Amino acid sequence: MNDKEDIKGEGPDNANSVDAALQFIRNGDVISMTPEQEKKLVRKIDLMLIPLMCLYCLAANRHTRANWSHAVACYFLQYLDKILLNYANVMGFQKDSRITGDQFSELAMMFYITYLAFEFPTGYLMQRFPTAKYLGVNVVLWGVVVASNAGAHNWPGLVVLRLLLGCFEATVAPALMLITTMWYKKSEQPPRVGLWYVGTGLGKMIGGLSSFAFQHYTKQDLKSWQLMFLLWGLATVTVGILVLLFIPDNPMKSKLSEEEKTWAIERLRSNLTGVENKHFKVHQALECLKDPQTWMLSISVLSQNIPNGFVSSYQATVIQSFGFTSKQTALLSMPSGAVSSLCTLGGTWFAGRYNLRGPVSILLLSLGFLGSSLMAFLPDNLTAGKMVGNYMCNAIGSSLPLMYSYAGANFAGHTKKVTINAIVLIMFCIGTIIGPLTFRDQDKPEYIPAKIAMAITTAVAALVTGGLMVYYSFENRRRDRVYAGEEHRENSEFFDLTDRENHEFRYSF
Repeated sequence: MNDKEDIKGEGPDNANSVDAALQFIRNGDVISMTPEQEKKLVRKIDLMLIPLMCLYCLAANRHTRANWSHAVACYFLQYLDKILLNYANVMGFQKDSRITGDQFSELAMMFYITYLAFEFPTGYLMQRFPTAKYLGVNVVLWGVVVASNAGAHNWPGLVVLRLLLGCFEATVAPALMLITTMWYKKSEQPPRVGLWYVGTGLGKMIGGLSSFAFQHYTKQDLKSWQLMFLLWGLATVTVGILVLLFIPDNPMKSKLSEEEKTWAIERLRSNLTGVENKHFKVHQALECLKDPQTWMLSISVLSQNIPNGFVSSYQATVIQSFGFTSKQTALLSMPSGAVSSLCTLGGTWFAGRYNLRGPVSILLLSLGFLGSSLMAFLPDNLTAGKMVGNYMCNAIGSSLPLMYSYAGANFAGHTKKVTINAIVLIMFCIGTIIGPLTFRDQDKPEYIPAKIAMAITTAVAALVTGGLMVYYSFENRRRDRVYAGEEHRENSEFFDLTDRENHEFRYSF
């Protein structure tokens, strides 16, 4: 097969077929990069993209600091704005809004209905429009929705706002997943995903602290939970505007020098996943739907997010059921964020350093299984043990960035990447919809059936992740055997081939 007879007749000379990166590097000479120059470039990319968490960004120049903080602020605010309902519930939200416990569960669920429904449309729109700009617009819009919660006083209004929030927040995770794969090698992706995903842990800690602080607001013009929604909504709008101004859409459109842009692209050849292609390819989407790894990864994500629905919607309620006041509950929710952050940062660093995504994910899920079991089966008088189990459940969500990095590393072809991102996030939504529904009013205050369901689904996630590792190992050995004699085609790394079309591709596990 010659270059002009590539997969499905789309050769490298067809501008719509190849990756945008190939068109860029064809326009100039490629100057070799030393290891020292690559380290310096990666540091510069880190400082430009990775979210707030890494304090060494303070040493960067003013413009770089802006890019950094705004990128990760997205995921921090996305999680915080989503779980504000959790904290508002212990601040009198349910009573003031005159809704029942079952209606509160339904309200928590409704966010994920539109989040789910908009994953495929938002994936398509991200491929058609500049990724970072599309992200920024959605951040601004969801900030407006969060602030509007301060003025909602009835069930219909709350339902509309919760549904709109799901529409706009559906963009965040797939956009950040795409941006990560545009800039980093496979081995570099897990810790970078961990750095922006740690926003979930920060959201839990700062959410608990802000709930505690706002409960000291006692004026009658606004309830404390209304003020909390208003201020965090305005903060989100501000961050969205900054995202529009400072985050680059891809390496080719960044403020790196021309030489650095070329280096940033060339260093990604080994990924065999390309950088960006703005043309939706139906055959890649269909291949994704027929790929066994798609459904193993999806089942694992679904199973992990049933217990994760507890963490995002009911954790504060369960802590309060142990006999604590609303203010104590707000403070006691903060260690959950610390556990989540430590597990996320430690797990993703270790997985990237030693290429152990699967084993680390199974370890984190095992911790979550133990935590769920402690909550479900310890006697009622062992409150301390139940609290430990409650905190350990936060390790379950820390496995998700490793699932995201699987999607980024093992799915090639831009349309196929967009498709798997949408499917993974849809499964995320389905799991998180199911999770709160297991917490029924008739099971108060212990919610034992829900806690048992958490343990079972976490175990299923660990088993399926193990099966995915076996599949990757088998497929890599098969490719080594079948395609050992094939010659490399020049620049095939940027032909926008899928992992199945490119016989040189090997899976990371």
